[in-house]
Amino acid sequence: MVRPLLCSGPGLIGETTYEIPRENGHGDDKMPRPIALFGLGGFVLEAVMHSVCRRGTPARLVAACALFSFATLARAADGPAVFGIPVDFILFALTLFGVALFHHHVLKVALTGLAVIAIYKILLTGFKAGAGIAGFGAHMAHEWVLLTNLLCLLVGFALLARHFEDSGVPEVLPRLLPEGWLGPFVLLVIIFVLSGFLDNIAAALIGGTVAASVFKRKVHIGYLAAIVAASNAGGAGSVVGDTTTTMMWIDGVSPLDVVEAYIAAAVALVVFGIPAALQQNRHQAIVRNLQAAHHVDWVRVGIVGAILFGAIATNVTVNLKFPEAADHFPFLGVAVWVVLLAAVPLRKPEWSLLPDAVKGSIFLLALVTCASMMPVEKLPPASWPSALGLGFISAVFDNIPLTALALKQGGYDWGFLAYAVGFGGSMLWFGSSAGVALSNLFPEAKSVGQWLRHGWYIAIGYVVGFFALLLVLGWHPQEKHKAAQIDAPAIHAAAPALTLIAA
Repeated sequence: MVRPLLCSGPGLIGETTYEIPRENGHGDDKMPRPIALFGLGGFVLEAVMHSVCRRGTPARLVAACALFSFATLARAADGPAVFGIPVDFILFALTLFGVALFHHHVLKVALTGLAVIAIYKILLTGFKAGAGIAGFGAHMAHEWVLLTNLLCLLVGFALLARHFEDSGVPEVLPRLLPEGWLGPFVLLVIIFVLSGFLDNIAAALIGGTVAASVFKRKVHIGYLAAIVAASNAGGAGSVVGDTTTTMMWIDGVSPLDVVEAYIAAAVALVVFGIPAALQQNRHQAIVRNLQAAHHVDWVRVGIVGAILFGAIATNVTVNLKFPEAADHFPFLGVAVWVVLLAAVPLRKPEWSLLPDAVKGSIFLLALVTCASMMPVEKLPPASWPSALGLGFISAVFDNIPLTALALKQGGYDWGFLAYAVGFGGSMLWFGSSAGVALSNLFPEAKSVGQWLRHGWYIAIGYVVGFFALLLVLGWHPQEKHKAAQIDAPAIHAAAPALTLIAA
């Protein structure tokens, strides 16, 4: 029997008082906060709240919503359980807790969590594809296209970002951006627009490269979170802007239904973009050197354009002409590397970036693999509250199987779903591939506590945007599409013809 995602059960709503450190290091203030407690899941939630939310009520609310949503997801499946929570999810929650707590050792934590979860499932519970080592092998054979695409994209776009940086274009941009806080805000708008037809990893890295140049590497962590949010929000309403929206397109959802997500995304951009821009302007304003002559390397600009065009063309061609082949070969990742290597005689990439880029990529692949092994079989009944919750779940869980299950189940308003699963991963730095890629450029962003503390307005923007869409268009559920006859694992395998995976 498969239990629903949001099931009823015994719970305790308690109020716990934590000591909140001030910036000066003194912990004089105490603030009560209501928290949801149920069994071991409540204990993990409380521990994470205590560790990552040092200051600021919005940050606490972000953590509470994300982790409470994950805890409800953990009650979706059968199997060995502790206080009603499957052990699989407890191990995954502890892995995420380790990533949040030991942000200087995230790769070791993620690999350790992956090893523990894999051994547990090999020895005790098995996989959808079978039991034991054979089942694990079959599972990984099912996931290899997705993981290879991610690896190729994350590493390839890291080299693309350096090509763009060395082109000289970022040095010219300070002359073009407005003065004051409008400059950082306009940059976020540019990232938002670019992400509508570019890969969100590329959009985030290009935005981060520009920010590093115009702010002379003094980029506020909150603004880094806003760059990730802008790249994810920009793809939420485009069927070529995100993996999840591409899945909907393949499944038969009209692009006009998906584009409605831009109402919510645009509102969210204003809500998080203005405070992020003000924050960045106070931290470091745009630095202009009007007297310096900047040389633009048009060859490198051409290489960047060719890589992006190759990715877009491959995505559209595979999804329109050969969708059944997408689960057998990592077309998108290979296309990026074909163009990269073909351009080597013209301009050599910065090969020295590869070790760090590969390490960052392996971290995300480990979390994605952990998420893929979770026994999630069913979503709650489709409604706008459940769609809202999926956005918070996407901050800690792979959004591809969530989208696949929603398409199979039907009854969702697809514009709301596109916005929720596409934007939700922005709330944590490891919640999306764009966040992981940007954090490889700015290692200081690899702190859940700092991300929540300084980027609290991302979650606020998500919620305000969601309700703006609800107010403007209302909730109009739609039935299943053609993928109703396709198993969720098959959709999960076919989807990576584009990019984003929320961890």
